[in-house]
Amino acid sequence: MYWTVTKQMMKYSIMLLLFFLFSCGDSRKENIASILKEWEHREILFPNNPIFSIQGNDTVASPTGGKYKVFSYVDSIGCISCKLKLNEWQKYIADVDSLYPDVVRFLFYFHPKSRNEIRRVLLFDKFKYPVCIDEQDSINELNHFPSEAMFQTFLLDEQNKVIAMGNPINNSKVKELYMSIISGKEGYSNGVNNRQLTTATLSETHLDFGEFPWNAKQQREIQITNTGENPLVINEMVTSCGCTVVEYDKQPVSPGKSIPIKVYYQAGHPEHFNKTITVYCNAKNAPFLVKLSGDAK
Repeated sequence: MYWTVTKQMMKYSIMLLLFFLFSCGDSRKENIASILKEWEHREILFPNNPIFSIQGNDTVASPTGGKYKVFSYVDSIGCISCKLKLNEWQKYIADVDSLYPDVVRFLFYFHPKSRNEIRRVLLFDKFKYPVCIDEQDSINELNHFPSEAMFQTFLLDEQNKVIAMGNPINNSKVKELYMSIISGKEGYSNGVNNRQLTTATLSETHLDFGEFPWNAKQQREIQITNTGENPLVINEMVTSCGCTVVEYDKQPVSPGKSIPIKVYYQAGHPEHFNKTITVYCNAKNAPFLVKLSGDAK
């Protein structure tokens, strides 16, 4: 099924995300629909004279120009290095710039717990794109972004109005949608309706790692079972943190068969953690959410 993405129908691009990204319970879907509706065509307000720098040191001019902007805000809640995924952002920026030079500008506003914390992350990942270290959280004060990280990245037009929202680094379908809009294609395929659907179940949806030494790598395993009549195809598994890694067989799963999903967790320091794994596949009841928790001592 194709969804037209033109100037006349651009207003539907945000709501499109609801249908192919957020297959979930009714109450959750209603909450997501409310967020999407609230931010549709809303203008993002930017502070006057923001200070951008390279790795927190060299002050540079704010990125300007371009028909589109990809704007990403990261708050101070939780593990900021896990949220950033700077290496993946660098690859994405390089891909977009090579395909559409001078069409897209990337705006990063980070609100860390401390300036030294974010500088360490930027230096460690060798991230050389300009960022605004917004210690006063001024941009959030102006806009009041949703609390969920999945709704803190936006594709904006020249007037800084929201065209679409979602993090292209964490979800390939969001990445496809952004590229479709940026490229000016007349149609967009969500990639799911072109494949026969099935149903599936997970053996567990919550992995409790309990207490363990923080520097000891942990491993758990769950099973995903194809309970339908067509092959089960896993598109991808997205982790909420770089400290979580999954391994699984990428071949289609026959009806009635199961495959293991190996989950590895490596804490970076002592902490109580709550992480997630999102499983995207061609099941009618997908995506699946697996919660991880534990105490790294």
